[in-house]
Amino acid sequence: MSSAILLLLLAALSTPGAAAPRGRAAHGAKALLLISFDGFRWDYDRDVDTPHLDRMALDGVKAKYITPPMLTMTSPSHFTTITGRWVEDHEVVHNMMFNVTTNQKVPHKETMRRSEWWDNGVLPLWITAQKQGLKAGSFYFPGGGATYGGRAVDRAVVEEGSGRPDDNETEWRNNVDTVLSWFSEEDFRLVTLYYGEPDNVGHMRGPEHPDRKAVVAQIDRLLGYLRLQMERRGLSGRLNVIVTSDHGMTTVKKRPLVDEIVLNKYLNLIKLASFEILDYGGFGILTPRPGKEAQVVAALAKAPNLTVYTKEDMPQSFHLARSRRLPPVVLLADLGFNLNSRLIVYVNKGDHGFHNGEMDMKMIFRAFGPDFRRNYVSEPFDSVHIYPLMCRLLGIRAEPNNGSLEHTADMLVAAVGAGGRGRSSPVTVALASVVFYALTL
Repeated sequence: MSSAILLLLLAALSTPGAAAPRGRAAHGAKALLLISFDGFRWDYDRDVDTPHLDRMALDGVKAKYITPPMLTMTSPSHFTTITGRWVEDHEVVHNMMFNVTTNQKVPHKETMRRSEWWDNGVLPLWITAQKQGLKAGSFYFPGGGATYGGRAVDRAVVEEGSGRPDDNETEWRNNVDTVLSWFSEEDFRLVTLYYGEPDNVGHMRGPEHPDRKAVVAQIDRLLGYLRLQMERRGLSGRLNVIVTSDHGMTTVKKRPLVDEIVLNKYLNLIKLASFEILDYGGFGILTPRPGKEAQVVAALAKAPNLTVYTKEDMPQSFHLARSRRLPPVVLLADLGFNLNSRLIVYVNKGDHGFHNGEMDMKMIFRAFGPDFRRNYVSEPFDSVHIYPLMCRLLGIRAEPNNGSLEHTADMLVAAVGAGGRGRSSPVTVALASVVFYALTL
């Protein structure tokens, strides 16, 4: 082999395979589909036959579990995943949109197009990808129907209203067909897809109920259908897929076995509080009337199975204390106990919103595709670290975030996308072999 060819090969080896042009998507980066199954607890596949999830773990990556942010609720957790920021930074601090001055409270699904709730100066991945030249879409994913600095997601399908079932298997498959057509026919590079199960069945029936197991089996069938349709559309070699959730689920301890928490037994809420969201599972927020904060905290400290925090004494690990939007008093029930304000009105048999350190709040993570290793089991990590992983897969420059690629880089077969560390690419390894062979001639 001539010395000129050797020099060219050595020059190729010395070029970092992961380096991408700053501010634009890396050439050759693959597309990414992020799927979230609301309330899919980390161990839900252990008591159900899930051949497609099992196959996915063999063909890709499985994390032992991942930890959601505080709060373990749908909107806050999903927005942490799509921004890589803690809740105190992105300020989506509850499922309900609220105003502590007017006492306005907007139910979860009705917030989906309310940009004033979502747009707090932190950019979600859709907008970051679009600013760097990629087409992005959202299908039912929380936050996808809002605008950010006046900019909307390229395409958003928003779930609105209530009363319609979330477990229609035909509809689930149609949604898969729709988002895959965005990739195969319209060159979308990032799509997020959300399903409301198994959260709904976990709430209504409880996490140990046979109906929950049936829904998990349905999810497994859907993932098998997804992979089949990816193959039929020629997407398997250019589409990375991440499957995750937002929180887990635990059994609610109902009377007569235990006493439920009724806060009005310990203080007069009408006289001492000016704003509250309390009848909402294991998490509550409260604004005391002026000068009454110490009295409120002292009274609630007497309630069983409840921990009371002010922003001043809140653990730093919660990443909530710097929130401007969050009221000054935060209430956290022990695992399985509901918060009730004046009367026992909560009927759920399963719930979330509890401390994110509880194993019942942990969530699932699976990933497969051309950039992921096969049959790799990852150690647990926080969901905030999914964001830099997605930026790497897309080959784009990340916005400021609280995540780190160090927790997920070992999942990848090569250094892909913009600027990070990783294993040598297959092309680099091949070139190295050629150089070694040539040098031995």
